[in-house]
Amino acid sequence: MRHAVSGRKLNRTSAHRLALRRNLVQSLIEHGEVRTTLPKAKEASRFADRLVTLAIDGSLAARQRAIALLNDRAIIAKDHQEEYDRMPDAKRRQVLRARSGRRHRSSTTKPGVKFTAESVVHKLFADIGPRMKKRNESRGCSGGYTRIIKLADRHLGDASPLAIIQLVGEEDKPRPKGSDKTERKRRAKLKYAVYAGKHIPRRGRRRPAKTEMPKAEEPKASAAEETETESAEPQAAEEPDSSEQPETPEKDE
Repeated sequence: MRHAVSGRKLNRTSAHRLALRRNLVQSLIEHGEVRTTLPKAKEASRFADRLVTLAIDGSLAARQRAIALLNDRAIIAKDHQEEYDRMPDAKRRQVLRARSGRRHRSSTTKPGVKFTAESVVHKLFADIGPRMKKRNESRGCSGGYTRIIKLADRHLGDASPLAIIQLVGEEDKPRPKGSDKTERKRRAKLKYAVYAGKHIPRRGRRRPAKTEMPKAEEPKASAAEETETESAEPQAAEEPDSSEQPETPEKDE
């Protein structure tokens, strides 16, 4: 049983899984976002947050720890990619490494070389680390340095869900949690109660609230009609009612 075993195997060996995770995070640092499957994105997100935390520290021990976890990789700018592809191997070695054998940290101009490669670890500690540190100070909290956006389309072949993993910006704020109860949350809560064997409260069917219809206003009488009703009222009062006339006694023969 896999009790207390965290992480995903991703149908790979441990060495392959480690190389996959490193390549995803290196590409994330280089380009800012990566499009991959959802399980891989979730694994890369955990690893990227650990590395950004080390970059915020910025000490020598943190840099050495990041190199041990991530390994280093050279970044060639898009403007120089075509020129780099046409270079011979000897010239490429000068672009990637110095004479001492160490990688170039930032892209500069050297004697005999128009440009040099940039280091992934140097970009992590020089660019991403200070930016996320400033974000943490402005928000008063830490963590949540990556964002996963689920896509509607699926991977060809196994139809696995796709997602985009991104590094959040300095001014990005966390999405507020919705306090209103939605229909989706209500169905999920009901489904959990069914599987857990809990009591399900029965809700009656909601009846629409009764709304009173506005009364129709009676049409106002004109001035001529008002005068006719006023003149007819005294005539009706003068005429005696036939029902109230006294009865005449009958004569006896």
